Amino acid sequence: MILVPVKNLANAKQRLSTVLNPEERLALAHAMCEDVLQELERWRGRFHVAVVTGDPFARDLAVRFDFEVIADAANPGETGAIEMATAECRRRGADRTLVVPADIPLIDSSELQKIVDSAPPGGAVLVPDAAGRGTNAALRAPADLFPLRFGNDSFLPHLAAAKATGKPCVVLELPGIALDVDRPEDLKELAAAKGERLSQRLVRSWNLDCRERICHE
Repeated sequence: MILVPVKNLANAKQRLSTVLNPEERLALAHAMCEDVLQELERWRGRFHVAVVTGDPFARDLAVRFDFEVIADAANPGETGAIEMATAECRRRGADRTLVVPADIPLIDSSELQKIVDSAPPGGAVLVPDAAGRGTNAALRAPADLFPLRFGNDSFLPHLAAAKATGKPCVVLELPGIALDVDRPEDLKELAAAKGERLSQRLVRSWNLDCRERICHE
């Protein structure tokens, strides 16, 4: 099962508050979530998708794409949401989980297919963020092979936990999945990248280079 945890988007991307106002941050969070779900919908090799959320926008978007919604009324954060959803996957007998966040707008179906193609029958695949600190995708087989604990420095703990199972762990560097948008510099990288994703068009429309707070001149 593919799990996409989406916390309350109204409070998303607080680290961008130095360059974006609350309305812009919400619009960006909405656009990135739609970009991610849109690419999952396009992926011909996908398996069952479930959006783990209590956010109304994300819930309605999942329904639009005909994805399952696993209700996350408690909204304990990404780690708690995935722990709850993983337990549900095991209850249903799912043999693997692929977790992807909702803030990696350049995610590409070809990269998702590489994750699945590289996955050992029993073991894990981890995709770090561009800085090599966070985890932007994690495949586990079986579904609860090791617990996921998300955060700014989750990659090395995830790698250690995966290796501690004694099962194979594949690390893939995938540039589209690697870009998560948390800092002003990430916004500029998103705008400069090739493509016409919703989030890219939105960020370009803001003309951030002209905003004094992130202008380096």
